[in-house]
Amino acid sequence: MTAGAGLLHIEAPPEHLVVSGGLFHGLQLWVNLPAKDKMMAPRYQDIRAGSVQLLTSPDGGALLRVIAGELDGHAGPGVTHTPITMIHATLAPGAEITLPWREDFNALAYVLAGRGTVGADHRPVKLGQAAVFGNGSSLTVRADEKQDSNTPDLEVVLLGGQPIREPMAHYGPFVMNTREELQQAFEDFQKGRLGTVPAVHGMTEAGPQA
Repeated sequence: MTAGAGLLHIEAPPEHLVVSGGLFHGLQLWVNLPAKDKMMAPRYQDIRAGSVQLLTSPDGGALLRVIAGELDGHAGPGVTHTPITMIHATLAPGAEITLPWREDFNALAYVLAGRGTVGADHRPVKLGQAAVFGNGSSLTVRADEKQDSNTPDLEVVLLGGQPIREPMAHYGPFVMNTREELQQAFEDFQKGRLGTVPAVHGMTEAGPQA
């Protein structure tokens, strides 16, 4: 979603999944817009699991889902105004990947499940931790040989983008460049000037419809 000039939205799992139970991962990534594009027209994109680009490591030990941006020439379906790359990687115990990365991008790894290491010096990471990579043209991630019984693999989100390097002012859900722009955003919200994101097509409280 590109918020642009302003959108009202809410994220919630379908009711039938809540009723059936299980573990949900909710990951919200906010990507800043350059000042000149802060008030562009809002945009929304619905990305389903079947549309992401699937890749595997040569030894089959890792599955990579390219959600946005591109990895070594393989593009994901996500369209972002600010250049980023976002990958969901699943690594079997003992598996290691070294991925090419744009040198003008920053990069970090967030662990959704399991334990492993990141970087050439194998810094340890585990569930709920984020690791920020330094400068370089590649990212290395390795899964520990032994994982917890309830999380058999290392699940990690790899992401990064081109730094904008502009002033930023934020409060609550509003992100602008100055305090004055923040005040205007609050006024727009209070006067009902923001648009809304409709429910995902084909979804009802009972689940997806054909």
